[in-house]
Amino acid sequence: MNTHANPSASPVYVSLEFTPNPNTLKYSVNRELLARGAVNIVKKADAESLSPLAVKLFAIPGIAAVMIGKDFVTVTKTEEGDWDLVHKECSKTIEQHLSSGEPVLNQASLNQDAHKGGSSDIEKKIREILDNEIRPAVAMDGGDITFEKYEAGIVYLYMQGSCAGCPSSTATLKMGIETRLRDAIPEVLEVVAV
Repeated sequence: MNTHANPSASPVYVSLEFTPNPNTLKYSVNRELLARGAVNIVKKADAESLSPLAVKLFAIPGIAAVMIGKDFVTVTKTEEGDWDLVHKECSKTIEQHLSSGEPVLNQASLNQDAHKGGSSDIEKKIREILDNEIRPAVAMDGGDITFEKYEAGIVYLYMQGSCAGCPSSTATLKMGIETRLRDAIPEVLEVVAV
């Protein structure tokens, strides 16, 4: 996994993508930032231990959350944040950080497992469907979904990045994820967001 940008490699390109969440922008980059999954940072204080890049992004006024994925960074702004300022500063910060060769993530964030919960056969199957089908699809929109637990027929999931607070996340959760999990695993009765 390459968590360092190579300054002698090709120039860093950062491209803006809009997401279904009006408070979240996705910045795609021509670098691998993470081998798989995503690191979601929703508190400025957590950025210190997880990501030097996130520390810089949280220093921009109006930033509420940062998520780092395989080859993208998702930034969520506060209600007071000004998109013009946030976008200009985020794009510049990401490009400069990646061009400098500084690490994107600290070792602590690389050791985190995306999923929690137990290891029953049902939970293994839920994780498999999430990792192979659902997470790659939501990553295209700058989001991530991770497994919290399975209990009494209910699957509890964390919505992250552009998925957190997105107006269409309930539809994605119920019509997409719940339908897929119920079709594959008859024991699943419902899927809810934590």
